Amino acid sequence: MREPGRPDLLACCASTRWADAVEALAPYPTLGELTAAGESALAGLGWDDVLEALAAHPRIGDRAAGSDRESSWSRAEQSGTAHADPALLEALRQGNEAYERRFGHVYLICATGRPAGEMLDLLLARLANDPEVERKIVRDELGKIVKLRLAKLWEGR
Repeated sequence: MREPGRPDLLACCASTRWADAVEALAPYPTLGELTAAGESALAGLGWDDVLEALAAHPRIGDRAAGSDRESSWSRAEQSGTAHADPALLEALRQGNEAYERRFGHVYLICATGRPAGEMLDLLLARLANDPEVERKIVRDELGKIVKLRLAKLWEGR
């Protein structure tokens, strides 16, 4: 059975309400139970809680600074941008700015395994979404990231 600590949970999702909810149900005998608790806690978050979680995520194309677990995970997740062409990175920068002007928060995508060009294409497509549709997509993407990070936490990576 595992009892993830608060700093570890906040590295998976920076919403304090989410971390409180997951921590309250510990210990977890299996990864499946930890993941289920994480999904349930995400479903209960208000939009302000989601925004709190988003504030910890760097823009796509930016390299997270720091040696902490969350920064390390973010760099690995965004590895598809690590060696991208400068013109593509500039297009991502401009796309991030347009997205933030439109929606008021960072563009969030589960970047694991995605090349930079695909992330840019999806960013540009999502700019056409209405805010409610985009909020649902952001919640879904956050859920994917949290699930991957909980698995890494469980495996001790």
